[in-house]
Amino acid sequence: MSLKVTITEDMKNAMRAKDAQRLSAIRLLLAAMKQKEVDERVELADADIISIIDKMLKQRRDSIAQFEKGGRQDLADQEKFELGILQAYMPQGLSDAEIDAEIDAAMQATGAKAMADMGKVMAALKPKLAGRADMAKVSAQIKAKLG
Repeated sequence: MSLKVTITEDMKNAMRAKDAQRLSAIRLLLAAMKQKEVDERVELADADIISIIDKMLKQRRDSIAQFEKGGRQDLADQEKFELGILQAYMPQGLSDAEIDAEIDAAMQATGAKAMADMGKVMAALKPKLAGRADMAKVSAQIKAKLG
């Protein structure tokens, strides 16, 4: 079953269960997906949906940090709930050792030796690790290895 069908079914189940908070979070995701489909006039594949979810997860993490800094725990809790809903649709994350192995393989494949080659390594890794690893952490690891 495709990710889009799964999300739609989850929305229907949330409607039946009258779970307003969960329904709201799923509808936000469906709206983002529909917006991309309309803007680009394409049918989204699972990889496209994962990139949308990844972007939304990053937004939620940023919002949580800002709300907690501003003393708005009620809004931070809402964002944390949405974060949990969205993470359920992401593929299983990779362990640090697996990420490290992918970085080493990409560095060998691209012949990266210096910081100037970081873009090549990131370009090679992004399709493989999208949705399965925090790309900011991956970037930091690459910098450490090249620097």
